[in-house]
Amino acid sequence: MNHSEARSEVGLIGLAVMGENLALNIAGKGFSISVFNRSSEKVRSFLANRVSDERVFGAMSIAEFAASLKRPRRIILMVKAGAPVDSTIATLLPHLEPGDMVIDAGNSHPRDSERRSIELEARGLRFVGMGVSGGEEGALKGPSIMPGGTAEAYAELRPLLEKIAAQVDDGPCVTHIGSGASGHFVKMVHNGIEYGDMQLIAETFDFMEQILGMQPAAMAQVFADWNRGPLESFLIEISADILAQSDEDSGKPMVDVILDRAGQKGTGKWTCELALEYGVPIPTIQAAVEARGLSAKKAERQRAAELLQGPPAGEGLDPAVYVPALHDALYASKICSYAQGLDLLAVANTEKGWGLDLGEIARIWQGGCIIRARFLKGITAAYASEPALPNLLLDPSFREFIQDSQARWRQVVAAAALGGVPVLAMADSLSYFDSYRRARLPQNLTQAQRDYFGAHSFERVDRAAGESFHRNWY
Repeated sequence: MNHSEARSEVGLIGLAVMGENLALNIAGKGFSISVFNRSSEKVRSFLANRVSDERVFGAMSIAEFAASLKRPRRIILMVKAGAPVDSTIATLLPHLEPGDMVIDAGNSHPRDSERRSIELEARGLRFVGMGVSGGEEGALKGPSIMPGGTAEAYAELRPLLEKIAAQVDDGPCVTHIGSGASGHFVKMVHNGIEYGDMQLIAETFDFMEQILGMQPAAMAQVFADWNRGPLESFLIEISADILAQSDEDSGKPMVDVILDRAGQKGTGKWTCELALEYGVPIPTIQAAVEARGLSAKKAERQRAAELLQGPPAGEGLDPAVYVPALHDALYASKICSYAQGLDLLAVANTEKGWGLDLGEIARIWQGGCIIRARFLKGITAAYASEPALPNLLLDPSFREFIQDSQARWRQVVAAAALGGVPVLAMADSLSYFDSYRRARLPQNLTQAQRDYFGAHSFERVDRAAGESFHRNWY
């Protein structure tokens, strides 16, 4: 393509694997695109090894990149969150003109997106914080896309985004999330829910191994069976595939040769921090983050294993009884995890006035993203039936399942406790359910203690709401 004049409809900066795949997705859907990376060699390698489409132009300088774009420019950033985003924007600014649009498609903190939006708008530029989920394959074949910002900016981007997004029965997996930093906030909560899902599956695997004595091949079959029912999801599907595979070097199940230390990039932690800020309990997601933190203490755990003893090993429990119970415990826990994430979205939306549609958000998570699952159709239906639904646990369909399955859920959590197998997320999900369903909790004693030592006062059950009292406890 001759780029002596501006020809590209969109630009993309950042050619790590996600950036490369998203660029190929855009070009493959018929859009001309210019790409740039701070390493010119990376651009040359991408053009030489992965590009056969003349709609892709590789720029060797930021000036050449900016000059190649039609006005108003639309520039997607696929760079590491934090300082690299600010640095990239600073490099771009001298080459931009009023009306140009910067689209941050990385996992940026919502607060950073709010700040960047204000800073760029002061310069006459437009900013869109856009969550993108689906990993490498999703970026190439169709991710779930969560753009925030103005309705006008979304209207301009919509033809492009609807083409490159994952496609499901009821449309492309993209919608205008809302104003401000809502796109990155929703993506952050998506990732927090993802942490919860992964931890619940890991605990289910651990229960099968440690308490039921099952081998990975047998577990793989169970997960594959579950993936044909209500638990059908990307994470259940890949868990079945992982458990079925063997290591070529040792001949052992692949999962058994992988070190039990999980990494994290920060979005789960951010979800927990902002949930605390908004006063929203998300114990399942919090437990998932904490479980990764505990896994990182590998050396300490190895020493503790020699010094601290759990309960004596008992006879193995019957998989024929406990595998169906595990299915229900996993599904019920998953409902609680999503209820917590959606509650955080609802509370933040009330404070920020973003205009979130929780049912529509669940719809665009049905394809492309890591948490895609059949279960999300039920969430969309729940909010379609009652848009102001206070909590997912109150939806008739989900409420009925949990009421019917809670005995089996409790059976699993109790067996895990008696067997010394940690189920941080599953137990916290159950406790969340038990706390939420109680009309009266023991925090009457907590408030009495606060009044006793700090004169913080309390309300009475037999007086008007909001009326404060203090007792002279001494």
